Amino acid sequence: MSDMPSSSMMNRKPSTSSLVSLSNMSTEPPLLTPEEEEEEKQHLQKIVAALRYYRKYSLAKVNKTESYLNSLPRRHQKMLSKYRHHLSTVRDCIDKNQVVIKKMLVDNPLCDSSAVSQRDLDGHIAKIRHQDMEHAQSTLKAIARDWSAEGAEERNQSYKPIIDAIEQYYNPKDYMENEVKILVPGCGLGRLTYELACRGYECEGNEFSYFMLIASNFVLNCCPDDNMHSLYPWVHHTVNNLRGADQVAVVRFPDVSPARNKPTGKLSVVAGDFLEVYTTPDSYDCVATCFFIDCANNVIDFIETIYRILVPGGIWVNLGPLLYHFSDVHHEDSIEPTFEDIRLVIDNVGFEVLSSKTGLRTKYAQNPNSMLKSEYESLFWVCRKPLNSSGDGDNMEDEDNRRDNEVFDD
Repeated sequence: MSDMPSSSMMNRKPSTSSLVSLSNMSTEPPLLTPEEEEEEKQHLQKIVAALRYYRKYSLAKVNKTESYLNSLPRRHQKMLSKYRHHLSTVRDCIDKNQVVIKKMLVDNPLCDSSAVSQRDLDGHIAKIRHQDMEHAQSTLKAIARDWSAEGAEERNQSYKPIIDAIEQYYNPKDYMENEVKILVPGCGLGRLTYELACRGYECEGNEFSYFMLIASNFVLNCCPDDNMHSLYPWVHHTVNNLRGADQVAVVRFPDVSPARNKPTGKLSVVAGDFLEVYTTPDSYDCVATCFFIDCANNVIDFIETIYRILVPGGIWVNLGPLLYHFSDVHHEDSIEPTFEDIRLVIDNVGFEVLSSKTGLRTKYAQNPNSMLKSEYESLFWVCRKPLNSSGDGDNMEDEDNRRDNEVFDD
């Protein structure tokens, strides 16, 4: 996927220099080879270029529509005078979105560390793919989902069951601040991570997408006031609109300023690939995954890693569908086990299933006023790593190595 950090970024281990804290973001990298440094720089430049190209790319589609409108018979154009005015409003919304994107990129440590020059950007813009621009547009919708009042319903559907389960197992009243350590892989814009830290837990997010990392740094560190920015996340949804106003509806963010309303618990974010970064056994009291486990080529890798990094007695709380992001990506390997298969995997890895539900209705980045809405009947479960577990998952690796070294006769 085009918005992912390069292999050198993925192989980084968490350290104080790679954490994105609420008060400070430091991106001084560990020692990399010159080739790795160049690879990472080139990749990040491509992401920055896509974000800076957002306005030009988005306006091109509006211009194409208006050009076709101008070719219609005059009587048709006359009947569509209100629609023509709407296209002008769409342009204004795109312009305002670009203003927000520009602010996201200003003083952003990720962008500063890449030493992006205009010449570099011009070169990358010529190579930007449609997929890159879709990710840029999706980032705006992710901001609305996580950090606007309009996203509250979706957050209540997806985050509240997870938070409630964690509070039931680790009642904040029974623990000191930062005594319970939680990891949120695939933390996106960081709202779930923030909410858990606000309840006194030490919460660490992990994110793989530079689009998400750039945007989350902006919201977490650079928004001192509530609802200080305006965004038009649905402006690119040109179909299934009842009214023009539905397409150009404004949302304001953040509905809660993390900089002003700092959590009582420690909050941090680590950039990189989940499987590469998290290798230390018995490190977390809880792992909370939301719309995450189906982002793996091999979901079993995710499940085994979660088991390994949990302390004995720790819990894994999961909510989400089984979309399997790589299932239709060319040149990517993927397996797509059913929930029935996943339950068997969870048992075989060693988890104890404390609760399991199906059919939780959850939307994801939906325009609340669209004529077309989709929702998942998501899965939800709470699993525990047994207290008597060996903890590090070495038995799984030893079994794999034993089988790999066996010689089979024909």
